[in-house]
Amino acid sequence: MMSALRKQWMLIVAATGYAMALAGCGGGSDQQTLNVLPQGIVNVVGPMTYDGNTNDLLTGGLGKTGIGSAVPPGFADPLNPSSAELRTRTIHTNYRNILDSSAAGGFGTLYGPNIDTSGNATLGEGKIAGKEYLAYADDASGKKNVVLMVQIPASFDAASPCIVAGPTSGTRGVYGAMGTVADWGLKHGCAVAYTDAGHGIGYHDLASDKVNLIDGRLVSRASAGTSAHFAADLTGAALTFFNAAFPNRIAYKHIYSQQNPEKDWGRNVLDSIRFAFWVLNEQYSPLASTGGQHVQTIVPGNTIVIVSSISAGGAASLQAAEQDSEGLIDGVAISEPSAQPSSMAGVTVSFNGAPVPNAGKQLSDYFSYRVLYELCAALSASAQAPNGVRPGWTGAGTAAGASSVAGVDLNTIATNRCQSLADKGLIAGATTAQQADAALAKMQAYGWTDPLNNALHASMYRLGGGLGFAFANVSAYGKFSASENICGFSLANFDASGNVAPQVPATQAAIFASSNGLNTGGDFIYNDSVGGAKIYYLGISPSTGRMDGSLDGQLCLRNMVTGVDTVTGVTLSGAALVNSQRVRAGMAEVLLTGNLHGKPTVIIQGRSDTLVPVNHSSRAYVAFNSKVEGAASNVRYYEITNAQHYDTFIPAVAGFDALFVPGDYYFISALDLMWARLKNGTALPASQVVRTTPRGGTPGSAPPITTANVPKIAATPAAANTISVASGTINVPQ
Repeated sequence: MMSALRKQWMLIVAATGYAMALAGCGGGSDQQTLNVLPQGIVNVVGPMTYDGNTNDLLTGGLGKTGIGSAVPPGFADPLNPSSAELRTRTIHTNYRNILDSSAAGGFGTLYGPNIDTSGNATLGEGKIAGKEYLAYADDASGKKNVVLMVQIPASFDAASPCIVAGPTSGTRGVYGAMGTVADWGLKHGCAVAYTDAGHGIGYHDLASDKVNLIDGRLVSRASAGTSAHFAADLTGAALTFFNAAFPNRIAYKHIYSQQNPEKDWGRNVLDSIRFAFWVLNEQYSPLASTGGQHVQTIVPGNTIVIVSSISAGGAASLQAAEQDSEGLIDGVAISEPSAQPSSMAGVTVSFNGAPVPNAGKQLSDYFSYRVLYELCAALSASAQAPNGVRPGWTGAGTAAGASSVAGVDLNTIATNRCQSLADKGLIAGATTAQQADAALAKMQAYGWTDPLNNALHASMYRLGGGLGFAFANVSAYGKFSASENICGFSLANFDASGNVAPQVPATQAAIFASSNGLNTGGDFIYNDSVGGAKIYYLGISPSTGRMDGSLDGQLCLRNMVTGVDTVTGVTLSGAALVNSQRVRAGMAEVLLTGNLHGKPTVIIQGRSDTLVPVNHSSRAYVAFNSKVEGAASNVRYYEITNAQHYDTFIPAVAGFDALFVPGDYYFISALDLMWARLKNGTALPASQVVRTTPRGGTPGSAPPITTANVPKIAATPAAANTISVASGTINVPQ
């Protein structure tokens, strides 16, 4: 944190609108510092002003009641929604897709638009008036077009400015942080700086050659030109040829931009902060004496800046803090980051006094491993919670009665997967039960060590983006084109039988408002399935002749990550080796350095996170940082028991409500702690395990949550809850 004297001096400098350069005793010169749009920021839209009644920044005019409703706002013309209608539905989608939106789960009592900064339900509908800007960050090619957004609440105080940067989580669009960072930041009177981090809702319907604009409207690629959020590289005769061979396919920016957007996440966050400073000075700073431009009075030296988000947005926040050479960022407060340390040499993750093997694996490594074994592992009798619940897999404690997909019983696909893995020598066992136990044991040994991880494998297979994230990362890291159909996969809409189908016009028109930036409006298609292209979970592998969830394609993804044939153990050769080298080069581009330059940092993660396991992410990064920064490290880690990755699943998947508490409640706490640290100098509590109490009761109708279920982070943790971190080693108590 800057010294009080330096902060005061910079405030004086900023208030006058001058940069002082003193030379020698009694000498000096003055030069006005003009407010210039940062380099590379183009296509500025705004300001759009929202009155806080008919429309607003946080809820899109819906208020707490509208956000709490499962029914999304409609369109006057479903085939041609306006940009304003798309924005409102986008906010509804993104707010609800992050949080547990049920009253019993805490919405409206622990968190939500109506909850004030003290945690009390005093804000009514919680609408927030203010102004909003949009822009692209680009390299003059029109191909990057990273979306930036800045929201300024009417309560913003230019005399005590603050900015919270909220990069989107997952592959969502620029409004992806509405239920998390926006909710906290706007209520605290801070400007909120957003970025979609180079992925977002960059949608391209290859069949009709339509794309999204920055405001979500779907138009022809020809009319969009360089203003398109994303357009695949296929054009002209090449596009015609592709559409004839692979009709009705779609492309998303994260997967097919061919730019490996993750390597630039930190830069994108820093761009969003620079854009926010420009916007604030345009709004609040005086005009220069000549030229008609504003001068800079709101600058890093007099502004509190926090970077904060969850999941991929948490990783982007870390990357930005590591890359911040300008002193833009004062603190970091994140949750469940998909952090990827550049090296685990000399780094140890210990739990309950014992080192955890395989800790600190890269994202594409454990995702590509997970998709091979998770479906089979979900059949294990041990793949359940202590109360016998197997969320997402009907029939508590047994595989009997499992749900179906596209009319095919999921047990059939999972049983086939087990047998195919056994036939290839990847697991042992003569029976399905033995094979499932073996698959679960492999996952446990590879980092999924929390007992509640076992219960989540069934729901994660379809709902948790298993294949989606594995394929998206391989394709993005390798910078593959949509035309390459890497490992036999593509994206398309599908019918009730799992066959490729044309896009539904009304669904397509609303893509910007409903998409997760990965597979909404379609899903992953296995082109190489025996008998023709099928939705991936119905795919029949050529090497097995079984409907085993497209195992052959998923083995290919794993091979791309490791550079080795997963079945034979032989190093890849030929085209497979070249493709793998592309992927592995991209993997190397996204690794974190671990050097946060002493910035105060709070990291929160649920111990039961199955999508981004703690052993590979938060635990590993915190230990890595302690090796890199040593005594200069200012990181605190709070691990929450009975919390997992997707709060939105708590009311949606039978059994989650009885097992899990909302992790977002502690994300709010992380920001509160960082605010107190930067605003008042309050010390951050020591790293610790926070022991929560699940709601329990009958799965599907658990009793309402109370504060007794979610204790606060302790100012001084008990010895049994204290996490120790030093010299590359983290010790987490049981």
